[in-house]
Amino acid sequence: MSKRTLSLLLAALSIGAFAQESAEADVQLKPVTKMSFLDSIKSGFVRHDELRCIDSLWMKELTNTDLFDDMQEDIEMVNPDEDVAFELPTELLQQRLKELDAKSPFNIEYSKGLENIIKSYLKNRPKSFSRLMAISQYYFPMFEEHLAKYDVPIEIKYLAVIESALNPRAKSRVGATGLWQFMYPTGKQYNLEVNSYVDERCDPLKATEAACQYLSSLYNIFGDWDLVLASYNAGPGNVTKAIRRSNGQKNYWNIRKNLPRETQGYVPAFLATMYIYEYGKEHGITSNEAPVTYFETDTIMVKRKMTFKQVADLLDVPVEELEFLNPIYKLDVIPYVADEPHYLRLPKDKIGLFTSNEKAIYAYVDYEDLKRERPYFIDEQDKEALASIGKTTKVSTKYHTVRRGDVLGTIANKYGVSVSDLKKWNRVKGNTIYAGQKLKIHKTIIVNLPKEETAVAAKTAKPKKVEAKPEVKKAEETEVAATEVDEEVMVANAEEKVEEALKAPVTKVAVKETKKPKTAYEEARLYIVQKGDSLFSIAKKHPGVTVENLKDWNKLSGEHIKPGMKLKVSSIN
Repeated sequence: MSKRTLSLLLAALSIGAFAQESAEADVQLKPVTKMSFLDSIKSGFVRHDELRCIDSLWMKELTNTDLFDDMQEDIEMVNPDEDVAFELPTELLQQRLKELDAKSPFNIEYSKGLENIIKSYLKNRPKSFSRLMAISQYYFPMFEEHLAKYDVPIEIKYLAVIESALNPRAKSRVGATGLWQFMYPTGKQYNLEVNSYVDERCDPLKATEAACQYLSSLYNIFGDWDLVLASYNAGPGNVTKAIRRSNGQKNYWNIRKNLPRETQGYVPAFLATMYIYEYGKEHGITSNEAPVTYFETDTIMVKRKMTFKQVADLLDVPVEELEFLNPIYKLDVIPYVADEPHYLRLPKDKIGLFTSNEKAIYAYVDYEDLKRERPYFIDEQDKEALASIGKTTKVSTKYHTVRRGDVLGTIANKYGVSVSDLKKWNRVKGNTIYAGQKLKIHKTIIVNLPKEETAVAAKTAKPKKVEAKPEVKKAEETEVAATEVDEEVMVANAEEKVEEALKAPVTKVAVKETKKPKTAYEEARLYIVQKGDSLFSIAKKHPGVTVENLKDWNKLSGEHIKPGMKLKVSSIN
């Protein structure tokens, strides 16, 4: 065969082998990834058509705090008497203010101070107001609904802009909180609950309702909306004092000089904000369209304690969005109290997803709750339940030898006990322990009931004749084991256990129908093997006992023993 033919043959074989390997590689199955419990829950969700969620940039805008800080600074620092260079003809401003006054219950009159504040906002805060106008699209429809309900001027909606910059979690330096900046006592006066989990001053709906009630009550006192604004900021008492100091005059601009410094710029800031919202387009201030409004969300009452993290994982909603929609919850946890309903606000499409899969969602929440570590206690009902299945509890004692560097806290953590228990068990008054010191550690464990006790505990078990054995026999059938305890303590414990076993009453059912057992020895004792002991030397210490007796009683196959072992011994009759 020629070299050329041989080469072609080898090439064909190589191509065939390569093709076979490629085919085998193509049909290799991908490893199956094990699904988590969360994924398995979500895979069974009934899903509806997805609507768009709040954009992340929009969410950042809604939760931004710099607008609130800027607005507070303006109210405190802007001087109405300081001229501002900005191109806005006075005549044009006067005309626009008249138009506003004609359709508003507020006394909107031109003044040099108001002109300076309007020009200051237009010059220094155009971007801030553009952002505020975008956020307003979310809140203003809800504000207007409640204001109309209480016959409060619709323009009052601008009050929330200067109070909180429309940040539901805004908090002033004196503790005023929420969209409408309620102080704690005023909030309680209007039934706004504040506790460890919830601050209803941050709830847009409830806080707006309370604000409408409060503003209505202030109007009933003063009968003038300008004075209502001033008293909302400074308090009714300070406004009343300013009226007295102004010889009974009740026009805001006439008593303004007698009001607190912050309140002197408060009403002008409100009127300037109203002007910019009404004539912003004429000054080139526009806003982006909000992707969602308050009416495009809805609430559902929760039936379990849930965290925002759990809701976010289940519904694929960012935690930041949940925080914005539910600012009422201080710890990002929705509590569950049987007689106090708590609600979760979500976009409407997510409400549908939640309600369609409510059982699966609560199953996941329960599953997460089961993973939480709990304290372990056993009461009488638990003991009865354990007895019915042939179990009982037993206190097991261990000993820890203190080493250099050990402290009570680390020892307690190691054994899963409390420091206070550790100190009580060992009569330690302070926190000082010493290297080499032995500390008792008590642990409650679940063990099998002895056969006789199990028969008595089971209600449905029928009594039958059994050959009873003294309680001490149970101790004799226990496997011998080496321990880490020092010899004196072990001997003392062993003697106590034997004495208790000898004193323990024999089960009544068994005693009535049993005869005296025949044993090779009458009184059982435990011997702790010492260093240097052998079976022969131990047998010599107990008259009549042989090495074979010791091996038989303790089920030893050889003669190997070690210090610390417990051996059953007896005096032969």
